[in-house]
Amino acid sequence: MFLSFMQEVFNKKSYAALNELVLKAKNGDERVMNDLLIEFTPFMKKTASFVCKRSIDEHDDEFSIAMSGFHEAVLQFNPAEDSSLTTFSHLIIKRRLIDYFRKEATRNDVIHLLKDEDKTTGLDVQQYVFDRSSIVSYSKEQQAEERREEIIEYTKLLKNYGLSFQELAMSSPKHTDSRKTAIHIAQIIAETPEFYHYLIANKKLPVKELESTVEVSRKTIERQRKYIIAVVLLLNSHFVYIKEYIKGELI
Repeated sequence: MFLSFMQEVFNKKSYAALNELVLKAKNGDERVMNDLLIEFTPFMKKTASFVCKRSIDEHDDEFSIAMSGFHEAVLQFNPAEDSSLTTFSHLIIKRRLIDYFRKEATRNDVIHLLKDEDKTTGLDVQQYVFDRSSIVSYSKEQQAEERREEIIEYTKLLKNYGLSFQELAMSSPKHTDSRKTAIHIAQIIAETPEFYHYLIANKKLPVKELESTVEVSRKTIERQRKYIIAVVLLLNSHFVYIKEYIKGELI
């Protein structure tokens, strides 16, 4: 019965009704929370698959992380400040998966370094006392190199849209409210296939459609055009390190 109501909510795009359910879950209604988790399972799989660049199902660790991220998003979601539950939870899930990837990468670096040392010296790995400072140094150097590579790739990507870092620095919204509005618009484009495909195909924003969707004037969209495009490209990219620069702005 409840899931039928949930389906009706989604079919009618009744965001007010969905927000009411979220509020109940936030206030400790475990039944509502569980039903939200069930109803949004396909969304969690899709988001995890998008981030991981491969198909994810219930048997994968990444799905468990995505579900945990969605649960966290429901508890943190504020309808008055955040654009939509799906946009908000998508960002939370991506952040948790990225954190997971980083932890796994660090752990694998340690394992690989231990194995290399074992081959060189013949020491038993269990007896090897690892120099933690060398792991930190190695990890930082590796991350610095990956960050440089990301900047090079992102610069090339921006150039395809007639943009550059210098232009972005000049056109970036100066006020917090304006920046948040621009980022929310970028999030909507990144999460809406028809909007995103239009941008990729035409190298410009679907301004007319955005006007009615985000309820923001054409003048505002045009004024923030460069920044919006840059953020959209970043959101739907694999640039883990560059995304850190807007991490605090997204949530």
